Amino acid sequence: MAKRILTMQDLSCVGQCSLTVALPVLSAYGVEAAVLPTALLSNHTMFKTWSYLDLTPEIESIYGKWRENGFLFDGFLLGYLGKSSLMDLAEKCFDDFSDEGAKIIIDPAFGDNGKLYGGFDGEYVKAMANLIRRADVILPNITEASYLTGIPYRENYGRDYVEKLLKGLARLTSGAVIITGVEENGMIGEAIYAGGETEYVTAELLPARLHGTGDIFAAVFAAGYLNGAPLSESCAAAGDFVARCIKRTEPSHFYGACFEDVLAEKEGGNAQ
Repeated sequence: MAKRILTMQDLSCVGQCSLTVALPVLSAYGVEAAVLPTALLSNHTMFKTWSYLDLTPEIESIYGKWRENGFLFDGFLLGYLGKSSLMDLAEKCFDDFSDEGAKIIIDPAFGDNGKLYGGFDGEYVKAMANLIRRADVILPNITEASYLTGIPYRENYGRDYVEKLLKGLARLTSGAVIITGVEENGMIGEAIYAGGETEYVTAELLPARLHGTGDIFAAVFAAGYLNGAPLSESCAAAGDFVARCIKRTEPSHFYGACFEDVLAEKEGGNAQ
């Protein structure tokens, strides 16, 4: 039986990010993907204008029907939530719908390049710092790690700084800590801290910076991890997939990474 994972994040009708990415990628990697949309956007916010419908008021009703149907999940993948009140709803979801041994993977998704995304503030960061204590794996980038730990952000850094962030995050959660997008000497990858040990997974740093690549990475990582792959192997597979998506994306395609062709290359749709 395929593992069943619930991914909780927003849904953009147009644009390659969040649930629009997570659902097809998780499915192609042999995981049964269930979704909990937190908001419905006409398109993601890299476009000039967008509409936004908050779906938070519907979540308790959804939970009620899930309880009646006896739904349980083998894992949870949380991405962009957008508001602090969703943290409590996420914890309720973990408490009520976790099958035995269910894994919780959290991508904080609130900032990059040393700044918070629009609409976020210190209270949201505090709420996320509280939520990640429940995680089996967290996937912050350097910016998010800085905000969560209170360690000042650095644009230029070495491994000593990264390891300081890792250990700071490890004080917030008993789960594995993986800092994504770690750059070093023309390479990019992940710094993994688990069981008191640090490991780095690196690959070639590509020049393009595309919207939604973190969502793609998280989905591929989650599928591998949920299916029993080691953390480093899951990171390497996710990084390789993202790199191939970037290489397939034309410069004029500003609003996301073209992952569809890369999925199509997987024989029989089974991405191993």
